[in-house]
Amino acid sequence: MSELKCAEKVRRHLTERGIAYEVTEHREAFTAQEKAAALREPGARVAKVVMLMADGELVMAVIAAPDHVSLSAAGSALGRRDVRLATEDEFGAVFADCELGAAPPFGILYGVPTYLDRRLLAADTLVFAAGSHRHSMHLSLASYREAARPTEADLAAD
Repeated sequence: MSELKCAEKVRRHLTERGIAYEVTEHREAFTAQEKAAALREPGARVAKVVMLMADGELVMAVIAAPDHVSLSAAGSALGRRDVRLATEDEFGAVFADCELGAAPPFGILYGVPTYLDRRLLAADTLVFAAGSHRHSMHLSLASYREAARPTEADLAAD
């Protein structure tokens, strides 16, 4: 039931800004690559959220499904010295209204700084988890940038 609150929070945020979006139901997918396969979407258009701790602050990295975060690149891009993957204990309570691992890439709704990997700028549309492992949201890149206001950075490993 909590994923409905998460999805509704995103929908309300987009609707208040007059931003068009589409929600798709699909078979349960626990990874971004599984989501890409379930939706028959190229992985380069499927955005996944990776939670990081950067100098003790929780931050959200948004990267393409097939990519991995480079902690050293993230540290440089964020101007932080100590960057590591966040643990579920560190971010679970922040996204308690979402299924674990299905947080949408809208840190702005949770008071979490959001960083968008520049590789995703090549996509015209982004597909991402909408609070559950069975629903995805489709949104133009321009609309995502307007609604989420992420900082663009080089985050993915080469």
